[in-house]
Amino acid sequence: TPGCTTEALDFTRLAPDFAEAGAVVIGISKDSLKKHENFCAKHDLGIYLASDDGGETCESYGVWAEKSMYGKTFWGIVRATFLIGADGKVAKVWPKVKVKGHAEEVLEAARDLG
Repeated sequence: TPGCTTEALDFTRLAPDFAEAGAVVIGISKDSLKKHENFCAKHDLGIYLASDDGGETCESYGVWAEKSMYGKTFWGIVRATFLIGADGKVAKVWPKVKVKGHAEEVLEAARDLG
């Protein structure tokens, strides 16, 4: 989606800052590895994208949910961000992400963890 593209580009732009903060950015969706490879190449992304085509991770994190648009309901991924600390525990969650300014907010939180 346009939101996914904007978000991926924002995180790519800030990738050196995330690395400096000791953070690794990984985007995940149910798209195939091939789709991710094509998307990364098309937009020259500098972040990792992981494929969860089986949906186990999306379900575990509670982001595979029923959504509605124009009166129709369907299942899809709710845009969310999880900041995971060095101890492997979720340090912060951003449910229902708004794209504008989000990457900067996550970077600030990642810096605060360090």
